[in-house]
Amino acid sequence: MLRIGSKTACMACRNLVSTNMGIKFRVPLQKLHPLSRAIHHRFSGNNNPQRPPNRAAARYFTSMSRLPMRSPKPPSGSGGRSYQQQRSFWVARLASRLLKLRYILLGSAVGGGYTAKKTYDEWKEMLPDFSEYNWVIPDFVWELSEQIDLDKLAKALPEMEEIAKLLPDLDKIQENFSFFKSLLSSETTGDPSLKATDSSAGAMQDGSDKHHKKSSDKEKIDQLQEELLRTQLKYQRMLERLEKENKELRKVVLQKDDKGIHQRKVKKSLIDMYSEVLDILSDYDANYNTQDHLPRVVVVGDQSSGKTSVLEMIAQARIFPRGSGEMMTRSPVKVTLSEGPHHVAMFKDSGREFDLTKEDDLAALRREIELRMRKSVKEGQTVSSETISLNVKGPGIPRMVLVDLPGVISTVTAGMASDTKETIFKMSKAYMQNPNAIILCIQDGSVDAERSIVTDLVSQMDPHGKRTIFVLTKVDLAEKNLASPSRIQQIVEGKLFPMKALGYFAVVTGKGNSGESIDSIKDYEEDFFQNSRLLRDGRLKPHQVTTKNLSLAVSDCFWKMVRESVEQQADVFKASRFNLETEWKNNYPRLRELDRNELYEKAKNEILDEVISLSQVTPQHWESILQKKLWERVSTHVIENIYLPAAQTMDSGTFNTTVDIKLKQWTDKQLPHKALEVAWETLQEEFARFMAEYKGKDQDDIFDKLKEAVKEESIKRHKWNERAMDSLRVIQHNALEDRSITDKPQWDAAIQFMEETLHSRLKDTESVIRDMVGPDWKQRWLNWKNRTPEQHIRNETKNELERLLKLHDDHTAYLANDEVTTVRKNLEGRGVEVDPVLIKDTWHQLYRRHFLQNALSHCNLCKRGFYYYQRHFVDSELECNDVVLFWRIQRMLVITANTLRQQLTNTEVRRLEKNVKEVLDDFGEDMERKTHLITGRRVQLAEDLKKVREIQEKLEAFIEALHKEK
Repeated sequence: MLRIGSKTACMACRNLVSTNMGIKFRVPLQKLHPLSRAIHHRFSGNNNPQRPPNRAAARYFTSMSRLPMRSPKPPSGSGGRSYQQQRSFWVARLASRLLKLRYILLGSAVGGGYTAKKTYDEWKEMLPDFSEYNWVIPDFVWELSEQIDLDKLAKALPEMEEIAKLLPDLDKIQENFSFFKSLLSSETTGDPSLKATDSSAGAMQDGSDKHHKKSSDKEKIDQLQEELLRTQLKYQRMLERLEKENKELRKVVLQKDDKGIHQRKVKKSLIDMYSEVLDILSDYDANYNTQDHLPRVVVVGDQSSGKTSVLEMIAQARIFPRGSGEMMTRSPVKVTLSEGPHHVAMFKDSGREFDLTKEDDLAALRREIELRMRKSVKEGQTVSSETISLNVKGPGIPRMVLVDLPGVISTVTAGMASDTKETIFKMSKAYMQNPNAIILCIQDGSVDAERSIVTDLVSQMDPHGKRTIFVLTKVDLAEKNLASPSRIQQIVEGKLFPMKALGYFAVVTGKGNSGESIDSIKDYEEDFFQNSRLLRDGRLKPHQVTTKNLSLAVSDCFWKMVRESVEQQADVFKASRFNLETEWKNNYPRLRELDRNELYEKAKNEILDEVISLSQVTPQHWESILQKKLWERVSTHVIENIYLPAAQTMDSGTFNTTVDIKLKQWTDKQLPHKALEVAWETLQEEFARFMAEYKGKDQDDIFDKLKEAVKEESIKRHKWNERAMDSLRVIQHNALEDRSITDKPQWDAAIQFMEETLHSRLKDTESVIRDMVGPDWKQRWLNWKNRTPEQHIRNETKNELERLLKLHDDHTAYLANDEVTTVRKNLEGRGVEVDPVLIKDTWHQLYRRHFLQNALSHCNLCKRGFYYYQRHFVDSELECNDVVLFWRIQRMLVITANTLRQQLTNTEVRRLEKNVKEVLDDFGEDMERKTHLITGRRVQLAEDLKKVREIQEKLEAFIEALHKEK
C-alpha cells in the first residue's frame, strides 16, 4: 500500500491524487495508473512493472529521505579529534549518496529525453478529446474535497452507520477522480510533468494497443460518469436525511423556546420584521415623495404554468385553491415564509392558526383564501389588486417573502371582464418595476416555448436579467413529449428565449393530481431526475434541478438583495419624514399630529356628548314642541273632516253625534301614527339642533361630514317602539271622549284656541282667494300689476258666487248642479266662458271663508257662554258645541304631548344613544368610510407622518437585527 500525501511518495503519484486539507487515502499499487506504476517501480529499483519492487532499493531511497538536517552533538567524554573524524566521515557518506542519486536522475533524463518527447507526441494523438466531458467533474467536487476531512466527519458521526459503510469506496472514487483530472489537465493545460509521464508510458505501449486503449478509455469515462451520478445521488439522499434530522432537532429547540423553558422572550424573526414593514408599505400612499423599493420575490407566469405548485413546494404544503383550467389566483397573495417549531399558516388580520399537517385545516385554508380572493374582487371585475397577506412557518422552511400574482393571459374568455388582460399586465408591471424585486419567471415546459407571453414581459422589465430567476416546470412532460431534448437544454442555458436571467432551474411539481402530498411530489421529482437522460447526458446540471435547489437559490438571492438595499431605503424614508414634519410645523404649529383614527375617536366623543345632552331638555320644552307640531300636523284634518261636516248640521244633537263618530274613526286609524311621527321628527330635530350648536364652539370643521352621516344613519336605524302605539291610542280615545269643562279658565283657553285656529285658517283661505283672483284695484294702480285671463275669469266667478251667498247666508257647503248652471249662464251673459269645475273650486274657497267668518262671530258670542253651558240652558244663539269640540282637541293634544314626552325621555332618547354608539362603532371598523368622511390636507399629512415614522422605526429595528445576525 502507498500512503498518498506522505513526503516519500513519488511526484507522479502525488499529481494523480488530491491530498488537500489533510485528507488521506490508501491506494493499492495495483490500482494506480500504468504510467504512475512504471515510474514508481523505476524509482524503487525495479524496471519490470510486472515484478515486485526491489525492497532493498526502496529502503535505501527511503532512508535517504529521512537523513537529519544537522549533525548530532558529540557524545560526552569523547575528545575533539574523535568527534571531528566522525563528522568528516558522516559528511562524506552523505555527499556520495547525493551524487549517486543525481547521476541516476541525470542519466535517466538525458538518455531518455528525446525518446520520451517523441513517444509522448505519438501517445497524445491516441488520447480522446476530453474537453466535452469537463462537466462530469464539476469544480465544486474538488472544492468539497479540499474543505471536508472525511476521516473527521466519520469520527464526528460514529452513530451514522450509513456513512461508515460508504467510506471504503472513497479510495476508488479518489483514484478515478485523480485519473480523470490528470487527463483533463494534460489535455487543456499541458502539465510538463504529466507529459513526461505520459511519454514514458507511451514508449512502453505497443502500437497495436492504441485502438484498444482508446476504446477502453471511453468505456472508463462512461463508467466514471455513471458512477459519479450514482454517488452524487447517494450523498444527496444522505444529506437530505441529515437535514431532516437537523430539522427535527431545531423543531425541538424551537418548541422549548416557545414554551418558555429557557425563561426568555422569543424575539421576532428577521423575516417577520421585514414582512411587517412590507405590510405597512402596502397600506401607505407611495405616490407621496416615497417609492417602495424593498425587495420581494415576485412570482409571474402564464396561466396554468405551475406558479402555484412551485410556491407550494417551497412552502412545503398544498395551501392554494385549485381549479381545472380556470383562473384561481384572482388577487396578489403575499406569502411570508419563516422557520418555526410547527408547520402552520395564518393571515395577517386573523389570529387563527391553520395546522398544515392536518388535511382538514389545509382544506379550510384553501377555502378561506378563495373566499378572500372573491371578496376582494369588485362587482363586474375578474381580478383585484388588493393583497392578501399570509404567513407560513415550519421547520426548515427558507426565509423570504413571495408575492404570487394572477397568471398572464393572452385571451379574455367568457365570464371575464373585458379589461382583465390589461389589468393583469398592469399589476404585474407594477410589482416587477421595483428595481429590487426578484422576478421568479415560471415557464411551462410541457407546451411550446413560442406560446409563452410572460418571457417577453419579463425581458421588458429586466432586460439585463440582473434580478430574474427562470424556472422551467413540468420537465417530466417536456422530456416525454419533446422530440428534441436539446430544446430543454437551450431553455435552461438561456439560448432559446430573448430574456436573460441570473439562474435557470428545471423542476417537477407532481403528476398533475391535486390530491398528491408534498412528500410524494418530492419523491417523484427525485426519482425522475435520477433516471432522466437529461441529467445523464449533461443537458441539465445537477445544481439546476429540484425545487430544493431552487428555493435555496431564491432565498440566497433575496437576502443578498435585502442587505444591499435596505439601508438605502431607510435613508429615503428618513428624508421623507423630515419633509413631512417641516410641512406640519409651518402649516399647523398649534395642533397635535392626530391621524385619522385619533381624529375619529375625538369626533366620536363629541357626538356622544351631544346625544347625552338630549336628556337635559326640560319636560316643558318637550311638551311645548310636541303639542305645537302635532296640531300643525292634524289641524287640517280636524277643520276639514270633523268640524266643517259637523257644523253643517241643524241641531246640537246631530253635531255631537257627527263629532263623536269622526273622532272615533280618526283615533283608531290615523291619530296614533301621526303622533308617533311627530315625536320621532321632534327627536331628530332636537338632535340636529344640539349638533348644530356645537359647530359654533370648539368643534373642528373636519367633523361636519362625519356627524351628518352619523345622524342620518342613526335615524335610519331607529324605530319607535310599536307597543307604545296601542297604549297611546287608548289614552287619546279617553281624552277625546271627555266633554266636561270644569272651570272658566278651561273654557277661556278653549275659546282662545278656537279663535286662534279660525283666524289662522281664515288668513290662509283669504290668501288662496287672492292668488286665485289676482291683484285688486289698489295693487293694480299702485304696483302696475294686471290680472291674467284665468284670474279674470276667477274674479268674475267669485263676484257671482258672493252674490249667491248674500242671498242664502245659511247655504250648505256644497253647490247644487242647478246653481252651477245658473252661475254659468249668468257669466256667459257677461261674455265669460266658465268651466263647471272652476265654479265648484271657487265656491269651496268662498264658502270656507264665509263659514270661518261666521264661526269667529259665534266664538265671540260664546266667550260669555260658560254660565249657560254649566247650567245646561238651551239657547240656540248660545249653543257652543264647537267650543267643547276644540276643548276636547286641545286636551287631547296636551295629554298626547305629555305621553310622548315620557316615551322620549324614558325610552327613545336612550335607544337613540345606543343607535348612535352602534353607528360610530360600525364606522370605526370601516376604514373606507372613515377615509371618505374625515378628509383634508391636515388629516392626510398626519396619516403620512404616522406611516413614515412607523416604517422608519421598523426598518431601523430590522437593520439592527440584520447586523447582529451577521
